[in-house]
Amino acid sequence: MKYLIIAVILISSFYFLLSRPPKESKNYDLFAQCLAEKKLTMYGAYSCSHCQNEKKAFGGSFKYVPYVECTQETQKCIDAGVNGYPTWITADGQRYEGEQGLLGLSKISGCTLP
Repeated sequence: MKYLIIAVILISSFYFLLSRPPKESKNYDLFAQCLAEKKLTMYGAYSCSHCQNEKKAFGGSFKYVPYVECTQETQKCIDAGVNGYPTWITADGQRYEGEQGLLGLSKISGCTLP
């Protein structure tokens, strides 16, 4: 009887964990919009895996992030002195090369993460 109760509890717990809806990803719209207001721009390329990582971190909110695709807007990237991807450049010309992550971008910009 004792083992039956334990089995029922374990099965119930397992079912509960599997039937829960998945966690929704955070909405970074306000964070991305803040980066845009502060004119923090990402320069990158489609083929750059690090760029893809930065984009994925924002989810659907990346559409608000100022972005220059260097394979299509080559002259903008040359004029900005971009040597590698991703490169983040602030309004005052400070540059941050490589993946920064959301926390790093928050520190650079002063924008608050949700």
